Formats: sequence, structure tokens, C-alpha cells
Amino acid sequence: MPRKISYKITTEYDKRKVLDLLKEKGYSHRLITKLKQAPDGLLLNGKHIRTVDLMRESDTLEVNLPDDKKESISIPVEMPLDIIYEDDDLLIVNKPAMLAVHESHNHLGDTLSNAVAFYLINKGKPTTFRSVGRLDKGTSGIIVCALNKYTASKLSGKIYKEYLAVASSVFEGEGTIDAPIYRPDPIITVRTVDKRGEKAVTHWKALKSDGENTLLRIHLETGRTHQIRVHFSHIGSALVGDTMYGKADSRICHQALHCCYCRFTHPVTNKTMEFEAEMPDDMKSILE
Repeated sequence: MPRKISYKITTEYDKRKVLDLLKEKGYSHRLITKLKQAPDGLLLNGKHIRTVDLMRESDTLEVNLPDDKKESISIPVEMPLDIIYEDDDLLIVNKPAMLAVHESHNHLGDTLSNAVAFYLINKGKPTTFRSVGRLDKGTSGIIVCALNKYTASKLSGKIYKEYLAVASSVFEGEGTIDAPIYRPDPIITVRTVDKRGEKAVTHWKALKSDGENTLLRIHLETGRTHQIRVHFSHIGSALVGDTMYGKADSRICHQALHCCYCRFTHPVTNKTMEFEAEMPDDMKSILE
């Protein structure tokens, strides 16, 4: 789906090149190249303009982002979607725990990407599925989907998230786990703490305990695959229900981990965006 973004030229960009504004607004070199190649990719006051041309205060620069007709779009499959927020650049959903995010050899037609494809196609907005960050299958919560390449590029690595987790030990107060995470076998997804790994830092705060397990509020300083699950397993407190790093639990059929909060700056409006998603019932029941 094409997306038009308009910029009213301010004093800051008076007598400066179009390229200066595009770079400072976060457009990638690849996207700028595509905009230059498109007849109406860049328009100044409604007329074609080159990136080397100068702008004047009060001009209007129009950026027409290319659509995804030539990009791969997931097979549309009708499934329920818990949509938290939507605009021309973003779709934010609350993902159920047992729904995988991306299609793979194990998941074809039963993923979040399929559900989003169906939803957008039926709204007349077919686009490539671009999740900014990801959640493991078995982890529920907030997923931010970018509806164009510019939004995806601007938000990459820029979303602050917090998680709720139930760990299988008693915790009090707050603390930090600073331990490198390593992937011993490139074919197998399992990670471990090892000095050969990449730096990984997890901050936690205890919220509630039943004398055996503790509900924790967590935020990450780094974003390694399986980071929360690996770190708490490493200290002998694997997440409840995590069969990869701990053990099965009759009260829940997946790891007790939920992305409950996110915050970021909107890539187009520059407004601060904040979203929350309530912890699912199966996690709540563990400590009840």
C-alpha cells in the first residue's frame, strides 16, 4: 500500500538539499535510491525534485513511499487479531502465546504474519509483514508491526519494552543479571550462558510471590534471543512452564512470559507512543 508523507519546510531546512532532510529524518540509502528512481517519489510543491535540489522555507516536500507489490506478502489466513492500535504506519497487536510470529517449515499458514496479511488485504492495504522485534512462540504480548519500510527502519532497535514473567523461585526487591549468551550449535535454537557469548543484561523487579514462584517485571538492556528465559534458567529459576530451559508445569502450557508494555517515538509524527497489554489469564492463575 503506497504511503505519502509530507513535510512543511521550516527555517532549519531553508536553502538546503532535499537529501539533507531525508537523511536527518532517517531514510535509508536504499530507500532514498528507490524514491529517486520513482517518477513521483519526491515532489516539491507538487513537482518532481531531485535530492540535490534546494528547498525553501514554506515549501512542501512530498515523499511517496513505494508499495509492496513486488515484495513477498504472507498467505492471508483469517484468524482473530487483538489489535491495540492502528494508523497508516503502524499496526500493534497483542499476540497470543501459542501463535508463532513468522512462517517457517514448522509453521505455514498458522502464524501472526498470516493473520495480519488477511486483515490488511481485507482493508485494501496489502503489505509485507514487518514485525519490529519479535516474541518467541510461547511468549504473549505486544508486537509492533511496521506498515512500510521507512517505519521499520526508523523503529529498529528503538522500542523500549517491559515484560511480566513468573520465575520458579522466590525473589525480593530488584536486581540485574549480567551474563553473556552463547549459541553452542548454529542449527539448534537453544542458548546458554557462556563467556564466548554476546553481552546480555536483564533488569528485574519482584512484584508478587506465593512462596514458591515470583511475578517479575523485567526490562532488557540488550536484546538477545531467549534472553530472559536463558538468564533466569542460569540462576536456577527457570520461568514456569518453560520446557526448553526448565520443566513443564500443569498450570500453563508455555513459558510464563508476556510483553506488557512498550514505548517509542512515532517515526512520522514524532509523538511519544505508549501501549500496554494485560497479562493473560493462564499466567495470572499461577499465583492465585
